[in-house]
Amino acid sequence: MPSWTRTVDAKYGVAVWNFKGTHEHHIPLQIGDTVNILQTCEGWYRGYSLKNRSFTGIFPASIIHVKNADVELRGNQENIVSKEMPLVQEITTTLREWSNIWKQLYMTGQISKFRQVTSMMCGLMERRSQLLSGTLPQDELKELKQEVTTKIDFGNKMLELDLVVRDENGNILDPDQTSVISLFRAHKKATHHITELMREETFQNQSEYNRFSRLTSSPTNALFIWVRNFVCKIGEEAELFMSLYDPHEQRIISENYLFRWASTGLPKEIEMLNNLKVVFTDLGSKDLNREKIYLVCQIVRVGRMELKETNAKKMTQGLRRPFGVSAMDITDILKGKAESDEDKHHFIPFQQVAAENDFLHTLIHKVVAAKDINHKGQGLWVSMKLLSGDLKQIRKNHPHLVDRNTVVARKMGFPEIIMPGDVRNDIYVTLVQGEFDKQNKTTQKNVEVTMCVCDEKGDVIPNAICQGAGDKPVTYYQSVVYYQLKQQRWMETVKVTIPIEDVQRTHLRFTFKHRSSAESRDKGEKIFAMAYVKLMKPDGTTLRDGEHDLILYKGDSRKLEDPNIYLNNISSKQMADSKLNLGSSFRSSSGGLPVCSRDNFQISTLICSTKLTQNVDLLGLLKWRSNTDTLNENLKKLMKVDGGEVVKFLQDTLDALFSIMMEFSNNNTYDKLVFDALVFLIGLIADRKFQHFNAVLEAYIRQHFSATLAYKKLLSVLTSYVDIASRGLECEPLKRAFKALEYIFKFTVRSRCLYSQLYEGKEKKEFEESMQNLFETFNTLMMSNLEGNTLLMQGASLKYLPTVLQDVASIFDPVLLSRLLHSFIMNLPRDRLVKQKLQSMAAIVNTELFRRGECRAILLSIMTTTLKDLIQKREEEEACVELLSNILEVLYQQNVGNTGHDIQDIMDKLLRTVNQVVIMLGRDHSLIVSTCCFIELWLPGCLAESKVFENIRFACLVKWLAHIDAVIAAQFHFQF
Repeated sequence: MPSWTRTVDAKYGVAVWNFKGTHEHHIPLQIGDTVNILQTCEGWYRGYSLKNRSFTGIFPASIIHVKNADVELRGNQENIVSKEMPLVQEITTTLREWSNIWKQLYMTGQISKFRQVTSMMCGLMERRSQLLSGTLPQDELKELKQEVTTKIDFGNKMLELDLVVRDENGNILDPDQTSVISLFRAHKKATHHITELMREETFQNQSEYNRFSRLTSSPTNALFIWVRNFVCKIGEEAELFMSLYDPHEQRIISENYLFRWASTGLPKEIEMLNNLKVVFTDLGSKDLNREKIYLVCQIVRVGRMELKETNAKKMTQGLRRPFGVSAMDITDILKGKAESDEDKHHFIPFQQVAAENDFLHTLIHKVVAAKDINHKGQGLWVSMKLLSGDLKQIRKNHPHLVDRNTVVARKMGFPEIIMPGDVRNDIYVTLVQGEFDKQNKTTQKNVEVTMCVCDEKGDVIPNAICQGAGDKPVTYYQSVVYYQLKQQRWMETVKVTIPIEDVQRTHLRFTFKHRSSAESRDKGEKIFAMAYVKLMKPDGTTLRDGEHDLILYKGDSRKLEDPNIYLNNISSKQMADSKLNLGSSFRSSSGGLPVCSRDNFQISTLICSTKLTQNVDLLGLLKWRSNTDTLNENLKKLMKVDGGEVVKFLQDTLDALFSIMMEFSNNNTYDKLVFDALVFLIGLIADRKFQHFNAVLEAYIRQHFSATLAYKKLLSVLTSYVDIASRGLECEPLKRAFKALEYIFKFTVRSRCLYSQLYEGKEKKEFEESMQNLFETFNTLMMSNLEGNTLLMQGASLKYLPTVLQDVASIFDPVLLSRLLHSFIMNLPRDRLVKQKLQSMAAIVNTELFRRGECRAILLSIMTTTLKDLIQKREEEEACVELLSNILEVLYQQNVGNTGHDIQDIMDKLLRTVNQVVIMLGRDHSLIVSTCCFIELWLPGCLAESKVFENIRFACLVKWLAHIDAVIAAQFHFQF
């Protein structure tokens, strides 16, 4: 007799074959039926089908695909919960539901809809297989989940099925764990989202739109490039400079990624084969919204002057010569309209220069404008993928793509958000153009520019120049040589990286030399001109961004490299005064070098530094210690500096302001000016243009802020401003301070915490008295009946004061704070700013303060009294519904303490009133569903309260419940 073995873990299976059953103990099954397996025995399972749990029988093991599951008990009911990923289960359930409709569509001849559903079902099955594979990296898994849930919701709406309500992560909300109000709000939000989807012509177009919306909403993005191969017959070594290019502005917007190619057709460093990876970072929404953007690669040949020269041994070697350009329009990839996948290979055709004196930058314009390129199979093969987040995020989310060895090429300019600790001091120098007279030569010169970085003694700073990301720094940079041209246009950009403290004593030196094709003549060529420019101006600001016309000096090569001589001469035409005659050779007052009057040379600079500024007023504040006499003026000037310049130095500016507070802690000379300057900074960040800097400010407060005495100054100034307003006087600084109130208190609280940690809780009583005095001053302001400015101040207080409660309650007695807030609301005259008062109370309910039972006991009474009065008058109905909904949402939660007394208070004051309003509103009123939902929410609590239940006649209650259910059902059917 075979013995049955009980399964240790709960198991369930799915029938993969039909089984009719020939015995009374057999369970007939159809494909797709789910069974719970209780016991096993020699090829048979014993259990039951989920279609009929009451009958237990046997069925063949060969037709069952077994899956693990957990058994969850809810009361006396046993639920089988699959251990599969919830989204996989949802796809399975959805496919089963859609399949029945799919068959009906075919049978009724709805071919177009049938094909659309077929396509969606096939897509879901493919995505289900990908999810089950378990091989997807984290970033792709997240994107796939988003795509699947959107596709399911879209399909359900199209097939007129029930709407699935989800949380922010796409997980289905559990109705047993979610309140009625939360479900209703989620339904409204989901309905709006699906309606937006339905407006698009196709699902694919909407998917692209969503992807682009997600990317542009991120403050920082990055483009990952993987160079697979470079196919081109050169015959010599080559340097490949890859960058991002804006054809509208006709300029390169990123650093170059430099990799070197050997004459053998492989990377010069063979270990880099199939490992040439770069990520272009700092791409913000403005970059993704550019009209066009190209991936450009400039190829520079390194070798002889001309390839056709046969006697290579006698020819000059190591010359950098133009060879060609590759360019690809990547606008659609950056906008999410084209596939972005590291496994897809893109071919970028190569266009060689027509003659070896063609400018590479000009060739870029031609390639971008050309429709077809005769590339003859030559070009670059690359893979690319657009990634969201900063470098730290993408390394975390995409470790299979971006690791510590992946080259990073930054944008030439600041990202849209600069985090504290992101210290940057990059100086980009572009050799723009030049014009050189041939002088005693029969043909035009083959000019080579050599650039180096020198200190005030003329010593060359080693390894200060970076030709491109991924390449080792060099001491000298040598330009591309164009053959026998009077006018040169290089447009070559390099990055100068030197310590911030060395910038003041540093300058760039450019020397010019003619290069001959024959090595014997080339050795005899000397430097024929020199130019220089200092990186910092006498006033302490850095060299301004933009083009600079440098003056070329001629003379003996030894003198041209002597800083004692050339540093006494004017470096650029912009610096030349009216006495300087550039039309002829001259010597400066110090007996310097003669000018090359027929030659000219332009460079362009861009300084991306978080420590060096080009603004004199901002510099005056950052270096306030060097001249305290002008501190008052510098603080005022700060509030006139361009916001874009200030936010770049946000951390240093904040450090300066709080240092001033600490330095003058014994007097209040600069307190109001520093406070106003701080409000100005916070106000800048509140501007939509700089909204991404909120994260910077938060990080600064948590990690870098250290002013232990700042809280005293901040509370003192704020209290004085509120006191002025409470007396009906004009106080313009307070108007600006209200918008910054949340962060003023964050600084205050953080400062007090640091002080308390440092001095072990010292001066706690004084701090609490200061905080209480401030709130009492607010309460005095709320009592006023004056119009105009006072009314505006009261409205601002109602709006912004709730934003500080979370922080204040962490270091201040929450019960006392609640009493102060109770007075704050009570003091406002009854019929004044009614809507704003309701919104303020709703904001208070959403804080942690209201979740505390002892605080709620103080605050709830004034809220329910206000609600009863307004509901009876039918005033501000929408705001009343919002406030009551928020209150009931909090009371529904499990971790808010005992809510019996709160429910009793609500029922005593509001149940009858709200019941009357519901009956009066009728089914068609816009607020009826919201009102009915929160009544449904509090009923379980009120039925548990015997006193309330006794006060309501049972018959009326039943009738009332039936009315509410009917209203909700009708409204939901209409909407969904």
